[in-house]
Amino acid sequence: MSHFSCEDEALLQSMLRQLLQSVKEKIIGAPSVECAEEILLHLEETDENFHNYEFVKYLRQYICSTLGSVIEEETEKCTSAQNQGEGSGYDTLVQHVTKKTRESKEYREMMHSLKNVMVVVVESLINKFEEDQMRNKEMHRKTKKEQHSAYYTDNCSDSDSSFNQSYTFMNQEQLQLLVERLDPAQPKEVRHEAMQTLCSVPPSDVLNCESWSNLRKHLTISLSDPDSTFSDKILRFYAKTFSSSPLTMTREVYTSLAKHLELYFLSGENCVPTISDGIDITNAEIIRLLKKLRLLNEYQREVPSFWIRHPEKYVEEIVESTLLLLSVKREQRHLVSPKLLDPVYFLALLDIKAVWFKKWMHANYSRTVVLRLLEKKYKSLITASVQQCVYYFESCESAVDATSKVNVLPQQYSSNNQKTFYSGQELQYIYFVHSLCLLGRLLIYKQGRNLFPVQLENRKDFISLTDLLVLFIQFIYCSPTCPKTTLTVHTDDSSNYSPAILVTEVLQILCDRTECATECLYTNTVIDALLHPIHNLLNETEMYINCPETSLIHIADILARIAAVEDGLSLLLYGGNMNSAKKDSLTAAHTIVEFTKKLLDENISVLSGTEMLPALKGAFIFVCRQMYSTCEGLQVLIPYGLHESVADAWKKASSLSERLPTPVPGADSISSGNQESQNIMVWEETLLDDLLNFAATPKGLLLLQNTGALNECVTFMFSRFSKKLQVSGCERFGYGVIVTQMAATSPGAVALQRSGFIKSLITELWAVLECGRDDHRVTHPSSTPVDPIDRNCQKSFLALVNLLSYPAIYELIGDQEIPNKPEYSLREVPTNVIDIIDRLIILNSEAKIHSLFNYEQSHIFGLRLLSVLCCDLDTLLLLESQYKVSQMLLNAQKENIIETSEGPGHFIIDGLSVERNHVLVRINLTGGPVERILPQRVLNKGTDPYPWPMFSSYPLPRCYLSEAPRKADFRQDSDLNKLLASLKNPDKQLVWIENCRRQFCKIMKAKPDVINGTILAELIEKFVLHLSENPSECYFSTGEYEAHDANVKNESLSSVQQLGIKMTVRYGKYLNLLKDGAENDLCLVLMHCDKFLKQQQTSVKSSLRCLQEGYAGYDWFASSVFLIMSGEREKTLTFLQRFSNLLISAFLWLRRLHLSVHLSIDTAESGIHPIYFCSAHYVEMLLKAELPLVFSAFHMSGFTPSQICQQWLAQCFWNYVDWSEICHYIATCIFLGPDYQIYMCISVFKHLQQDILQHTQTQDLQVFLKEEALHRFRVSDYLEYMKSLEATYRPVLLRDMRNI
Repeated sequence: MSHFSCEDEALLQSMLRQLLQSVKEKIIGAPSVECAEEILLHLEETDENFHNYEFVKYLRQYICSTLGSVIEEETEKCTSAQNQGEGSGYDTLVQHVTKKTRESKEYREMMHSLKNVMVVVVESLINKFEEDQMRNKEMHRKTKKEQHSAYYTDNCSDSDSSFNQSYTFMNQEQLQLLVERLDPAQPKEVRHEAMQTLCSVPPSDVLNCESWSNLRKHLTISLSDPDSTFSDKILRFYAKTFSSSPLTMTREVYTSLAKHLELYFLSGENCVPTISDGIDITNAEIIRLLKKLRLLNEYQREVPSFWIRHPEKYVEEIVESTLLLLSVKREQRHLVSPKLLDPVYFLALLDIKAVWFKKWMHANYSRTVVLRLLEKKYKSLITASVQQCVYYFESCESAVDATSKVNVLPQQYSSNNQKTFYSGQELQYIYFVHSLCLLGRLLIYKQGRNLFPVQLENRKDFISLTDLLVLFIQFIYCSPTCPKTTLTVHTDDSSNYSPAILVTEVLQILCDRTECATECLYTNTVIDALLHPIHNLLNETEMYINCPETSLIHIADILARIAAVEDGLSLLLYGGNMNSAKKDSLTAAHTIVEFTKKLLDENISVLSGTEMLPALKGAFIFVCRQMYSTCEGLQVLIPYGLHESVADAWKKASSLSERLPTPVPGADSISSGNQESQNIMVWEETLLDDLLNFAATPKGLLLLQNTGALNECVTFMFSRFSKKLQVSGCERFGYGVIVTQMAATSPGAVALQRSGFIKSLITELWAVLECGRDDHRVTHPSSTPVDPIDRNCQKSFLALVNLLSYPAIYELIGDQEIPNKPEYSLREVPTNVIDIIDRLIILNSEAKIHSLFNYEQSHIFGLRLLSVLCCDLDTLLLLESQYKVSQMLLNAQKENIIETSEGPGHFIIDGLSVERNHVLVRINLTGGPVERILPQRVLNKGTDPYPWPMFSSYPLPRCYLSEAPRKADFRQDSDLNKLLASLKNPDKQLVWIENCRRQFCKIMKAKPDVINGTILAELIEKFVLHLSENPSECYFSTGEYEAHDANVKNESLSSVQQLGIKMTVRYGKYLNLLKDGAENDLCLVLMHCDKFLKQQQTSVKSSLRCLQEGYAGYDWFASSVFLIMSGEREKTLTFLQRFSNLLISAFLWLRRLHLSVHLSIDTAESGIHPIYFCSAHYVEMLLKAELPLVFSAFHMSGFTPSQICQQWLAQCFWNYVDWSEICHYIATCIFLGPDYQIYMCISVFKHLQQDILQHTQTQDLQVFLKEEALHRFRVSDYLEYMKSLEATYRPVLLRDMRNI
């Protein structure tokens, strides 16, 4: 730079000018010089184009050429020092080189030279700027009247300013003089020159001057100046003020502009066009008007982003001036004169979707002001919007009546040409769209809805909120599709302004807001309006529907959103009567499902053969899906057999897809054939998805199994699950519930296994437990887990717990041996449940232990899983009979003893031995929360960290057994004597049954402990005897059977049954109910039951393991009766034979209906027990209605009430409640009816509500429900609650229980 020439100076000036022009807007917006300096100093951080400026490039090149050698030299020095161990990293190197460079001589010389050069350049720029400023003033004096633009789209802001224009600073006297020169009385040239000067003065100075009020008046008046050049300058000044001044100042500018426009429309001197004339936007006067309104609208859109920082009165001024302007109605001089266009028409032309109103209503701060003013002063604005919607609807109706075709909007415009004229018809439509969007936004808020009803002009009746919603809905199927060409000036061609789409958007927003939907949509009137075209199509009533497929798809979308919410679903299912037990009248749900079936059958002539028919079918199936994926919805839809219709449609689509040719690589991908095949595949997947959602409920899963599409649905689910695709737009918690429902049944578990779902789950578990994820870069060793099950493994653990119910376990591992290989590779990954048991639970060899990277963590995981699995007593017996798990655990404990010279020493206390001790006690002791004591899994602080005794052989230490309950004799109780007397002397059957039940309830509430032991045996024995002798109470017909021991001499019991007998006898002896020899008696009871019930079995062909031989589980009910009868074999068998005639036996005694002839062949072949598809199904339905928080907790956790209820009921609550409560549960169901089994489960959930909510938060709900006993639960405490449930639900429940 020492050789700095004139050319260099000119080049630098040019580059510097370019930089300053690029950042001009940022500098102008700075409130002070200091802020402007800060903006320039941080330009590199805020300007993405910083490094593309020529001046920056020049500086970079200059610095490199001057300091390059210095930087390289210092870098080499530091690098050599680092190689010798003196350095410490890249950051330190950069800091060191920078410091040394700035201290160098070259750097100081460069900065001095650069400063000198830039001083010269900047001074030259300033001098040139002053010359240009004088020249510009001279030119403005000589400038003639400017030509206005052909289109109003010209920018109103200060677009013609350049870098050479700048602010002129003036004192108060100069500003006062300037205001006087702007007086409308001054000559035109004086005012023009003053206005030019005003535009160069900082707006903040102008607005703060003492003469601002006078200046504002002058400017407001001057806006009407016939010289468009002068008024445009005023608008430029306003625009600059809006962009650079605070709200405290701009509100005055805004209100003055709004006031001017208000006076403009009220004045009779201005030529405001009429509606019939339309708007020609090439007209000079219209251009000026639209410029003013557009500037107003731009400020309306921007001001909400910052007005919250200012007092409410400022906001109120802006809002009120706007509403006042929009409410302007110019009185017509003659009744027959055409209507003049109001300001709202012009605003709608500029902001058709009322974005300004949407922004004003967004924040509560401004919304409160707007709604208050609308309510108090400007309700006419809302009335006018409603009036416009009504007018448009009437226009549509009249067009239909006149031509049988809606033709409200002209179609003659080409989208390729700039639109310059809007007819009156188009203006009416644009105002309608603006009104629709404004009202739609208003309805979102409660105060906005409170503005209704409104009364329209020339109408006596009021328009209520419901009336408005019905009007909106009618637009969906009665109004035309808006031609895109009509509105090309506002938007690109992709936007659509058809009323149907606009209304659908409004209704979607209302549906997504609970309070809005409740007030606006959840009424029978609105639902009837939505269903009106469907009713007409079903009844084949003649009705014009514009674009019927599209309109019906919009309606289906709204109905689906309504059905996705509990209140909306109830309205569709039951109409105005929300009681699910009383649903005799046909409701919306019936209309929807009937229409859907007709669509699937293609039985609607108007819609048959259209291209959009598959999409229409899918839309309405989705509405039904929102209903049948719930228990209460499925109950309403079952009579229609929708599952069969969907399955038939899927089979048809599947056969079509199989016939399609295989795609050839390189072929035309958009050919009609490929498009057709793609459509068929999409349709097939849609139907599979719809079928899959039947599995969301227990009874729905049975229906899905009966269609024969279960395996295909699970495969489809797994493919979506693998791709991590969303279940649906209305489902937030994935496929967890569906998987858990399927895992509770044998066919569902087999389908999950075949699809690869279980393999994927176990592979993922092994990855997080043993190997770590492949896609996770290991930069340091993982931390040692603190919890027994690490957080990374928790999800996989819960998924396995959800999956491994007893029906699933039996299908997946029944009669299969574990591998027990002599050697395991470290890369050998388990793929099924047997492998998990082999590698994580039964670690009985060194090879298995050495094959684990994290032996202790992995084995604890397996033991925890074993603990949860063994809470299901059938699973425990299966694992014990096949794998001898208790002996394996005892052997492991024996190996954990420290050997001393004196013999066996103490147990080594570690995580594994503590976990094994807990599992051993859990699987070897039977009893409720009071009857057995389980050791803790945690160590205590202090000298004795684990006070629980460990053991390596039987019997268990006595400390784990509670004291056995004592027998008491209550035969002197008066109420009990009355009940016994009633049982001995039955009179009229119906009266007698009700009397016995009443006495039973009285005793249960007052003295529940009386109903126990021999008294209980006598009560149920006599009650069942009398019921079985009454033909009206005998639901099942059974053949004659005589229980002679010789009949079962050749019978044998499975190993599972033998272990179950031992467990039962051990429990009975602990309770002092059984004596020696009871084991043989129980064996005979079970063998007689098997032989007796096999007489009523049917033969089926099935690959399910549970249907191959006898009943898969143990008979817990027969064992319970054996204990109630104190081990008396004859009394037990006699009772069970009589009991098998009653309906209650189907639900209390699971063995009763195994492959029974009393079931339909489809149900028998399904392998799904009525206790699941009936009792557990209704538990879920009642739980949702009675305990919604608990139901939601289950849904969020991915677990189902049906699975845990099936486990509780299958083992008659053994290990979950004490023996006395088991007796009360059985007695209550026998005396009061089979539906009390369902009420019992609901009572348990009510008892556990707080615990369930808490464990949902800790994400271990399923583990808690399976492992924990029901502490402090007593049947008698909830009997009154159960009676209340009976009063509400018994008619529906008993009807379906009799129809199993």
